Amino acid sequence: MEDERLLAMERHQMEQIRELDLEELQVEEVDDINNSSDDDLDATYGGAGELTFNTSLASLHTYLGEVEDTHGRLAFLEDSAVLNLPLFYLEGVVLFPEATLPLRVIQPNFIAAIERALAQVDVPYTIGVVRVYRDPDNPRIKFATIGTTAEIRQYRRLEDGSLNVVTRGQQRFRLRRRWIDVEGAPCGEVQIIQEDQPLRTPCDAFGKLTPLSNLRSHSLSCTQPLNASRAKLQQSRDEDNVSESNSEESFESVLSPTERSIHHSAVDSCYGCDIMDESTSSDDDKFLCEPDLHFGRSFLKDSESTGSLHSNHQKHIENADLGSTSGRQSCQGEETDRHRRKINFDQFRTVPRAYWPHWVYRMYDSYCLAERAADMWKKIVGAPSMDGLVRKPDLLSFYIASKIPVSESTRQELLEIDGISYRLRREIELLESVNLIRCKICKTEISRRSDMLVMSSEGPLGAYVNPHGYVHEIMTLYRANGLALRGLPETEYSWFPGYAWTIAYCVACETQMGWLFTATNKKLKPRLFWGIRSSQVADDM
Repeated sequence: MEDERLLAMERHQMEQIRELDLEELQVEEVDDINNSSDDDLDATYGGAGELTFNTSLASLHTYLGEVEDTHGRLAFLEDSAVLNLPLFYLEGVVLFPEATLPLRVIQPNFIAAIERALAQVDVPYTIGVVRVYRDPDNPRIKFATIGTTAEIRQYRRLEDGSLNVVTRGQQRFRLRRRWIDVEGAPCGEVQIIQEDQPLRTPCDAFGKLTPLSNLRSHSLSCTQPLNASRAKLQQSRDEDNVSESNSEESFESVLSPTERSIHHSAVDSCYGCDIMDESTSSDDDKFLCEPDLHFGRSFLKDSESTGSLHSNHQKHIENADLGSTSGRQSCQGEETDRHRRKINFDQFRTVPRAYWPHWVYRMYDSYCLAERAADMWKKIVGAPSMDGLVRKPDLLSFYIASKIPVSESTRQELLEIDGISYRLRREIELLESVNLIRCKICKTEISRRSDMLVMSSEGPLGAYVNPHGYVHEIMTLYRANGLALRGLPETEYSWFPGYAWTIAYCVACETQMGWLFTATNKKLKPRLFWGIRSSQVADDM
């Protein structure tokens, strides 16, 4: 008996040694890939533009096997509607409207939730998907307050009672309360979020500011100096009705002294204008140019720019006054006629008393932001034409949010943003700033944004489910550093047909970061790529 035990122990030790040798060999292979030159990498990955893999296969989730389509599609639920839905909460996953979510349902409580969704009459084939997370200091699970309804598009019942399901995100909701029903299915009371409409300017851009209706309908003659005209116009403004005065005062009450001074100067200066550029205020089909956006951003962020703008504006007014004085002293004959041109103020009657110039409002214009975000996305990801989405800024904002390769907490932040323009502005900021992809635990640099590779028709980031029911959102990259492989390549249940997968760990902290996918066919390109879990990516990228 003792001899048999010794032999068994020796066999076990030999197997461990073989596994360690295999891991060391795989680590050396990964290092060889990372240390190779760009030319070698191009040969390994098939070179730029040589992608022979059919990216539509990954989006079909063929690893789930044959699934049946659910007949009949659910129309969108009414805004602000309150209803009860079976819940499906996932860790490490954020679902957006129009995004695909595959599910391998094994746990009895979630099976009951899917069965209830398939049988319910009021909102058929619909579940609520909510992200759950854990704080480092508190191991208890926390539920996000904002989730997304998901419509069951395809499903398949297996012999062991489990379900393979393919869902698609529909509408955002707020989770009001949750419970477990008598059958063990998690349920929740949700309220559908009312989404805003894409506008040329935000609804509250002008607030309650009244138009310049106090200006007289007839033309005013500019025979007196500008400062005298300004005094008369000021007297005319004092004769406004009570409602307009209260509206103006309510607006000015929230301004700081400096802002109030600039506002008065801007309003006064419009009275002395000879020509109004109507094209800049009425042409909604022209988008804001890039330099204006950069200038506007620095203008809003820099507190000193407000003071400099005010001082420059005051100098401009003083110079105008000086010019009018010298012109008055020397105006004779034709010069006098030139300075006595008549100004028709009727065109100013409907102009709102906007505090900022028009280009500032265009910084929050949904269509301007959509075009800029789409251009940045095409440069980074290399996506085809996105003109269709540019014309629908709401869908574009959800599309980029669901595909942008950032951490899950950052994507949850994008989901919780109310307002199309604000969500697009945040996505543009991320596309400008996100560069390094690092390990969430040890902050080791894994890859860069420039290493992204689109292996699915849905984008560089997508959700996939393994045989055990765990859903992983992964970003695909053609280059990665600081990773070690564990185990042999497996072809079973591969998310990318034609590729074998191998588990990849962070060398520094031994956290599972994702997988290495290697082609099983020599004609398939790229030869290999990495899939990194977004839940293991650091927030600071």
